[in-house]
Formats: sequence, C-alpha cells, structure tokens
Amino acid sequence: MSLVNGTEIFKAAREGHYAVGAFNTNNLEWTRAILAAGQETNTPILIQTSMGAAKYMGGYELCLNLVEQTVKAMNITVPVIMHLDHGNYEAAKECIEVGYNSVMFDGHDLPFAENLEKTKEIVALAHAKGISVEAEVGSIGGEEDGIVGAGELADVEEAKQLAAAGPDYLAVGIGNIHGVYPANWKGLSFERLEELASVIKIPLVLHGGSGIPKEQIIKAISMGISKVNVNTECQLVFAKATREYIEAGKDQQGKGFDPRKLFAPGTQAITDLVKDRIEWFGTPEVK
Repeated sequence: MSLVNGTEIFKAAREGHYAVGAFNTNNLEWTRAILAAGQETNTPILIQTSMGAAKYMGGYELCLNLVEQTVKAMNITVPVIMHLDHGNYEAAKECIEVGYNSVMFDGHDLPFAENLEKTKEIVALAHAKGISVEAEVGSIGGEEDGIVGAGELADVEEAKQLAAAGPDYLAVGIGNIHGVYPANWKGLSFERLEELASVIKIPLVLHGGSGIPKEQIIKAISMGISKVNVNTECQLVFAKATREYIEAGKDQQGKGFDPRKLFAPGTQAITDLVKDRIEWFGTPEVK
C-alpha cells in the first residue's frame, strides 16, 4: 500500500475516541519492527523521523525512500503515514519538498506571533501538496534533538489561535515530557486538557508517550488525544534485549555475531512494544 497523509486517519480517531500511535525510526531494524506491528495488528501506523535521526540516517529523502521501499518489500497493506517529528521551519519545508506525507512544525521556542505566522506558511505549503501538518503550542518537557522544553501547560488562547491557523493536528503541553519521566513527575494535567479539548476540535497530540502510566494515556485519549508519540520506550526495550543477548554469550555461539542475529531480539522487542501500545490506544483494525 502506498503511504498516506494523516488528516482523515486522525480526524476519525478524534471522533472515535481512540488514538493512533506515532513511532520514531532510527534505522532499518526500527522501520521493519514498527511496520510489522502495524501489519500484524491490521491497524494504521505512523512512522516518523526526528531531525537528528534523519541526519544520522542520511537525510530526509533517504528516510522516505527507506520507509517506502520497506513497505513494498514487506507487503504492508495497512495505511502508513510518513511524518517529520519536531521539525524546525527549514526541516518542515525540506520534508514537504521531499514528499513526506505529514510534517510537524515545532515553533514553540519562537515568540508566539512568529510561531503562528510560520505555522500558517507551513500549512499553506503542505496543504498545496496534500500533506498533513502538526503544530505545537506549549513546551513539551525534556529534550529531543536539541529542542528543550520545560514541560509547561499550553495556553488555551494561544492554542485556539494556532488551531485556527489550519494545522491538521495540534501538539499540546499538558505536563508531558520527552525521555524518561522522573520519580517526582506530577502526571498529566487533565484539567488543562479538558480546557483545550473543549475549544479545539482538531485532533490533539500527546508527545512524550514513553513512561506515562497506561491509565493516564487511556484517560487522555478519551478526552481528545488522538496521536500518541512513542520513542524512548522503543530505545529502552531494544537496548535491553540486545544486552541480554550479548550477556548470555549468544553472540559468541556459531555466527551469533552476525548483525542479522545480533539485532533480531531488539527488533522483535520493538514490534512487541508497538503492538502493546496499539492495544493501549484502542486503535481499531482496518476494515
């Protein structure tokens, strides 16, 4: 199946009170693992690259080609969205030109007026090519590829203005952070989410989905979250499975050092995690 944009998929998720997972890829193994989970559960899936991962992998065009060709090689039949995660203005424009199906313009670190203006520009460029756009209001805590956020709560009035700029989905800060959650994390602000969801009707996005308790994610989805981003947990389970393989000495048995064998446990761990999160999110099967 060819890649699709995310507009109708996430609109349906908001209306149906479920979410579709957004999972970051870092290489071929990650790509295959995420796509396999979508195919095995017969659910739509969003696969995304951060700016740093794309640079590591060889650029946006290579990343897009990798996903497109892997979808073809694996005979993936479920809808797959190719998305730019936390892109700055230049990255969003480049991914639109390259042919991503969906882009995030993250202008939270800019003065709000500039974030609003640039969001409008990206929306116009993307929509002219049938590409979906995600915008962000309110800083997401933690750090991702050099973009640092303090985990503030999104301002409701700013969120309304940004939503009116025309993006297809909106990332909101509701106390969520990137990376590993600290022991003293206070949890999601459902009060702020309720305020946002009551005035914004486009799909809302929860970043920093790794480490948020299941019950909080399910509650957030019931209140309007339609896209949940997961990255750190994939990294953690891949590292754990790979470490166990090596510590068991399996890399020294026969040709256990072959990368195809060495990376297999970690790749399967990602697939298992993604399938588990798809169940959490209540993503329905493709009809």
